[in-house]
Amino acid sequence: MSSQNPVLAPLLAEAAVSRFLRYVRIDTQSDEDSTTYPSTSKQLDLLHLLVAECRALGLEDVSCDEYGYVTASIPPTVEHEVPVIAFFAHVDTSPSVSGAGVSAQRRRYDGGTLPLGESGHMLDPAVSPELARHVGHDLVTTDGTTLLGADDKAGIAEIMAAVEYLTSHPEIPRGRILLAFNPDEEIRRGVVHFPVETFGAFAAYTLDGGTAGFVEEETFSGAQVRLKIRGRAIHAGWAKGELVNAIKLAAAIIERLPKDRLSPETTEGREGFVHPAVIEGQASAVELRINVRDFDDGKLDEHIAYVSGLAADVAASEPRCTIVTETIVHFRNPRPALDRSPEIVEHLETAIRRIGLEPAHAVLRGGTDGSLLTAKGLPTANIFTGAQDAHSEREWVCVEDMGLAAATIVELVQVWADY
Repeated sequence: MSSQNPVLAPLLAEAAVSRFLRYVRIDTQSDEDSTTYPSTSKQLDLLHLLVAECRALGLEDVSCDEYGYVTASIPPTVEHEVPVIAFFAHVDTSPSVSGAGVSAQRRRYDGGTLPLGESGHMLDPAVSPELARHVGHDLVTTDGTTLLGADDKAGIAEIMAAVEYLTSHPEIPRGRILLAFNPDEEIRRGVVHFPVETFGAFAAYTLDGGTAGFVEEETFSGAQVRLKIRGRAIHAGWAKGELVNAIKLAAAIIERLPKDRLSPETTEGREGFVHPAVIEGQASAVELRINVRDFDDGKLDEHIAYVSGLAADVAASEPRCTIVTETIVHFRNPRPALDRSPEIVEHLETAIRRIGLEPAHAVLRGGTDGSLLTAKGLPTANIFTGAQDAHSEREWVCVEDMGLAAATIVELVQVWADY
């Protein structure tokens, strides 16, 4: 059964964007160096709002636990047994660009470049090719001074708009549906404490993708190699023959990385990379953090070994220094687990066709909470949100695409009920 309702997506688009414009006003930036969970208390501002909104919709089992995980359930409308599915979205925004004082602006896109206030930033189809598909559409942008937060507040808004529609239309067949909203996805700790074992879902979907119609069941496997480099300190005025500069040792490691391959700026598609992401410290001691990515776990391990080898070579060149290497694996490619339950992706493809789009597949050159959820035993695919150019002041989202994402959720629960 399908609603086949031509006004469903436009209706849900307005409901989703209304919520979205409220959510982006709340600063929820996470902090990678924090030792608390959530990493920033301001994420709880949105999480607590979502608790209130879920309760206002009459959802069941609404709670926010000690880690800030907001969960809720929607009761079934059918009597036959249906596998329980869940929808996830994260509340935090990237630490890379400020998320405070977001000034979201909705406007019709007529083509060409689109200036973002007086910031000097603009949307340019030459830089963001996806814009060409949205001439004549309504876009939500920033004023160019902050990120927008569509990653992932668009996903939250789309889930909530779909849930509001489902709860007001009990004639739509569905099994039990679970919701989860979490902090700290952007710092790769989003669901590390999530209670998968007791949550009760058979399968899950993150709303954390980009272009409308895209299905993402394959992500990078990701790790970070942290190199703690200690040199030898002394007053610079009489340092000859004594000083060992940790900054220069870090630079030596970076300089040995290949210039024409194995970096984000030289790879695409299924190619992995090694990416110096953070350097902190001073002449006596430095921490260098290198992100390592690949779709193949074996190659990921090779890249980690390569970075560790570079560090060992530099350390060997200066016996008065020490370099301690620590590797943290953040997430794994969920594709093998999803292949063992193909209906998870197949049902999503069916739902996307029901909203009038042909599903397209892409490997996600990043990670989602779904990567870790899958590793923890909850196979999870990723659904588009319409968000584009994330983690930048040029971030934008198409209102029409938000409606299509919310409509996909409505159709997807019906596909599972028919299954």
